[in-house]
Amino acid sequence: MRNAMPSDVDLTNCDREPIHIPGSIQSFGYLVALSADWVVTRASANIAALLDAPPADLLGQPIGAFVCADTLHTIRNHATMLRGADAIERIFGLPFIAEGPLYNIAVHFAGDVIVIEAEPATVDTGDAALLVRSMMSRLRQAAGMPGLFREAARQIRALTAFDRVMVYRFDSVSGSGEVVAEAVGAGIDSFLGLNYPASDIPVQARALYLRSTFRVIADVKADAVPIVPALDIRGNALDQSVSILRAVSPIHLEYLGNMGVAASLSISIVVEGRLWGLIACHHYQPRLPSFAQRSAAELFGQMFSMTLESRERDAARVYETQAREIGDRLMASVAQDGELLTDAEWLGDIIFGTIPADGVGVFIDGRIALSGLTPPRAAFQAIVGLLNQISGSQIFTTEHLASVEPGAADYALLAAGMIAIPLSRSPRDYVVLFRKERQRAMRWGGHLQKEIEHGPNGARLTPRKSFEEWSELVKGQCLPFTTAEVRVAEMLRVALLEVLLRISESTGVDRRRAHEHQSLLIAELNHRVRNILSLIRGLISQTRGSALSTEAFVETLDDRVQALARAHDQITADRWGPARLIDLIHTESGAYLGGKRDRVIATGPNVLIDPTAFSVLALVFHELITNCAKYGALSDGGIVRIDWRIGEEGALEIDWVESGGPAVAVPTRRGFGSTIIEDSVPYDLSGTASILFCAAGVEARFCIPSRFVASVLPDALPPPASHAEDPTTNGLLRGEVVLLVEDSMIVALDGECLLQEMGAAQVVTAATVERALDAIDRCPVSFAVLDFNLGAETSVAVAEALFTRGVPFVFATGYGDALDLPERLRKVGVLKKPYNGNGLAAAIAAMR
Repeated sequence: MRNAMPSDVDLTNCDREPIHIPGSIQSFGYLVALSADWVVTRASANIAALLDAPPADLLGQPIGAFVCADTLHTIRNHATMLRGADAIERIFGLPFIAEGPLYNIAVHFAGDVIVIEAEPATVDTGDAALLVRSMMSRLRQAAGMPGLFREAARQIRALTAFDRVMVYRFDSVSGSGEVVAEAVGAGIDSFLGLNYPASDIPVQARALYLRSTFRVIADVKADAVPIVPALDIRGNALDQSVSILRAVSPIHLEYLGNMGVAASLSISIVVEGRLWGLIACHHYQPRLPSFAQRSAAELFGQMFSMTLESRERDAARVYETQAREIGDRLMASVAQDGELLTDAEWLGDIIFGTIPADGVGVFIDGRIALSGLTPPRAAFQAIVGLLNQISGSQIFTTEHLASVEPGAADYALLAAGMIAIPLSRSPRDYVVLFRKERQRAMRWGGHLQKEIEHGPNGARLTPRKSFEEWSELVKGQCLPFTTAEVRVAEMLRVALLEVLLRISESTGVDRRRAHEHQSLLIAELNHRVRNILSLIRGLISQTRGSALSTEAFVETLDDRVQALARAHDQITADRWGPARLIDLIHTESGAYLGGKRDRVIATGPNVLIDPTAFSVLALVFHELITNCAKYGALSDGGIVRIDWRIGEEGALEIDWVESGGPAVAVPTRRGFGSTIIEDSVPYDLSGTASILFCAAGVEARFCIPSRFVASVLPDALPPPASHAEDPTTNGLLRGEVVLLVEDSMIVALDGECLLQEMGAAQVVTAATVERALDAIDRCPVSFAVLDFNLGAETSVAVAEALFTRGVPFVFATGYGDALDLPERLRKVGVLKKPYNGNGLAAAIAAMR
């Protein structure tokens, strides 16, 4: 790659540095990378000190040839527990070579590569959980946010003994950082209150801080250890995004060196899924805290993040409760006198109690009203035109109005920033709150200007060499609007919209029909909100119960909630233009069914539905699918077929047929969901709808008049997912009683879920030979999965008992294929750990 010329260099150069693939590790540990079949594909150059063999002898060889069997078995079992792309399993005090020294081990996946990292085990006298418990008890006693930050810095410094520990908060708009708390040793200069530009922490570094929340650099001057080979046969470097030993960017090393820092440690502060800031630790001599200290620090960082999030939510809840009361008073007043909305002075008196501001401007039906410190009338008219272009129907805020409207610099003393609350009417109307200029001195940790230099990495922006305090006078900006203030503005927007809707309903010839329609919408909204809240609560409960780590919990929950949000968007955003029926079905089934989505088989022409009918059908399919998932065919092992066609007169005919689920009984009461299914199409579309509660499964038929069929596209639909093609859901064990012998509870839970997905009526688990033999005597077992190694014993005795009874079974093992089996058992299938649903299904099918 050519060196960048000075003209190519800007603040984004650091953002493009591939820091997640340095191709090397820090020197205090070792790394080995394995393929899916546990063959060595990469190793750190110092690996001989760990495995008594250089990288050249390891590459292409099974890792079992170099690692003692018990340790490999333990590593395989922990690999089975990994969930999520960034999950890491840690194992303490294992020897890689029999009778050899002990190591602390970390295992994770980098794509399809298994990465094992190790460092020498030390004698840690502290217990991480006890340390964190003591630290958290002190943290909970801290008063106010400044006290919370200060106590966090003190506790981390007491734990790690670093010279300087800072709590560093990122600005949500500019990305710059501020040191809001600090704990330092004697004779160390203070950085408290200093600001640092966003470019000090590049974009990709912030992304890594979210993925890997704990980072230690033991010695800034230590040489990195290369990974051999640097690139695989496809020319790809090893992804080290979550690697504990990942080597450090040369630019960051230079940055730390310029500060005189010899070792660093950072803990990400993650609040509501975003990088709130860092607990940054500096030491002026090389330093590597013990594994127990690092584990405690990492756990404390997670607990601190949750404590901070909780306190922020509590403060926001109190603030928003007060704001809601003011919003209710506003609604009650305007409902009695609609002209109050154009009284800017009255609006200001009401709203300033929730969102502090210096002036308010109102634009409704082309009329302008101003009160307090505001731009001139003509300038406000220009601002409204600008908002029509950039804000849509969303709240818009800026603390620097001149950055979006250059003419605003002329009146910054009156209105330097604003928050605009749109009212969705035509033409679009606004209530805009203005804040005046607030000049302030920003204290920066060094001058912001960076110089361009040629160095070993080409022409680039040089890390700052000076960190002496430098002040800048900020002009033309107001006090930023907080996240809580934006949420309150959204509450006020909804309140004002409801008021406008009420005013609109009070006039017009269709007042009664509009009132009835509003009642239906409110009832439907209440129903959907309750369903969504119940679903989210269930998602949290189920996700929390199965997650192995905080990171896995957050990631899995986020994925599920995002799927739910996409289904809701399909009902709202897409209804303004014709949309495909198949997309509606896929979105609803994907959002609410997850792994069961392939059990919804949809066939028919590629139909585009008119927006009016599309929104109605979205509600109907939502009710059908959620009810089916709770009570119908999809709650068990059944399927749903959705078939549609164009009738003789151009009408769209849709059939819904459930089968293979539990027996169906006619409901004893008719709820709102049934009303939506049976009445929406006839009432809103003048079509027909019928529903039959057959014993074999619910059947429904709908007929949508031709005027709602926008068009039928000539291109074919994607082929429906085949239920039989997925070996984990094709009824391979339907109705059977399966014995699962496994000595690891986590692995047993995972295996139990996979067997149930294959249709097993009952899964009996046992951790020992004695319990397994007892289960065989008590239960009509028709198939078994046996973990070969059960601690100090094997499952051969269980296999012999099953063989005598003629019950088929497979072995599962983390030791590979070479099992010491009697002659008559050598034809039994062997399943390697970690296994997934497809591998398990294939092994079961082979023994049938």
